[in-house]
Amino acid sequence: MTATATTQTPPPATRRPGGGVNGRFKLTLPVILLIVAAALILVSAVRAITGAEDVTSAGQVAGALSGAVPIGLAGLAGLWSERAGVVNIGLEGMMILGTFFGAWAGWQTNPWLGVLAGVAGGVLGGLVHAVVTVTFGVDHIIAGVAMNILATGVTAYLAKRLFNVGEAAQKGGTPKQSPPIDDIKHFTVPGLSHWLSTLEKHHWFLVSDLAGIVGGVVTNISALTLIALVLFVATFFILWRTPFGLRLRSCGENPVAAESLGVNVYTYKYLAVMISGGLAGLAGVFLAIGTHFYLEGQTGGRGYIGLAAMIFGNWRPGGLAMGAGLFGYADSLQLRNGGPSVHALLLLLALLLLAMAAWKFYRGARLGAAIALGFAVLLALWYSLTDSVPDEVVQATPYVATLLVMGLSAQRLRMPKADGLPYRKGQGG
Repeated sequence: MTATATTQTPPPATRRPGGGVNGRFKLTLPVILLIVAAALILVSAVRAITGAEDVTSAGQVAGALSGAVPIGLAGLAGLWSERAGVVNIGLEGMMILGTFFGAWAGWQTNPWLGVLAGVAGGVLGGLVHAVVTVTFGVDHIIAGVAMNILATGVTAYLAKRLFNVGEAAQKGGTPKQSPPIDDIKHFTVPGLSHWLSTLEKHHWFLVSDLAGIVGGVVTNISALTLIALVLFVATFFILWRTPFGLRLRSCGENPVAAESLGVNVYTYKYLAVMISGGLAGLAGVFLAIGTHFYLEGQTGGRGYIGLAAMIFGNWRPGGLAMGAGLFGYADSLQLRNGGPSVHALLLLLALLLLAMAAWKFYRGARLGAAIALGFAVLLALWYSLTDSVPDEVVQATPYVATLLVMGLSAQRLRMPKADGLPYRKGQGG
């Protein structure tokens, strides 16, 4: 009997409401530009309706950028590690090491050497995490939690030994705080910044809002912020456009297959986790230099929030930047103008949820549309029946925003297939 081979033709691709093949919505450049334009118009309308001028001011945007950078760098650190298959819950601890060693070197020498010391402290933490997880095979979550505890204890001990004695104590050091550090150089685009500030003060619809947003980006920007922007672009180029990046990502997707093709999986995992530690250390030293000193508890859980931003961004730099920007914006909003600005944010959220309800209804997700519409109505009522929001709500705004975006993005996430899984050399043989 002769076996006959049969071939099956895959079903044709279908288009569903919302564009894209098989119902998947594709974010092309024109679509992204339309979304950005719609968001600007919506924010400008909210600013005009509520009178909360700080919503799109240059100071608000600059504050959002400052708040987003450490979150973004921490998320970028997690992206490097997890793309190689190593979960890095220890980002918070590596940030703590960056704040301490950056401040320790910064007050004695200059802030740039402090930056290098902070990055080195983070790399050291990354190396320890790599040894424990990659070489000894300890559970990644347990190792990360242990790293956070270890970093907290070590820096607390060293702070008492180094900042509370001798010259350091005379210059303002305490058991929980370093002596002051000089700031990093800041940049302003001459002429353009002043012109945009003038436009912003007119409070014209959309025009003044654009002027405030662009003005916040070109006025008094830290050199470390510019470095962070370069690192985001460099990460995308290296991981998605180079053979090195392809090999590193293959270690996070299928390390056995990568090994069969001659990739030294251990080497790539070590490099990725050490780079991850260095980026987390840079995030920490950004906080120390921004406040001009190391302070115990300074990171405030930003390592964990960076991980949340990375997951929201689907393990890609662009989405990560959006998540970090959202947290930075909410954080700046509650710090600068408190109740009135956050009260205006209620109306903005209500309108966004209304748009989401319409989109889900169009896509056929009736239950999701009803839930989004219900929350939109509740927020609209909250806004219309009150003049401000309690201080407790104001302080929780950044964290609520983080939980909200995580909940809305959870259905489309795809982590690296081998992320967090144990690997031993030669296990595929």
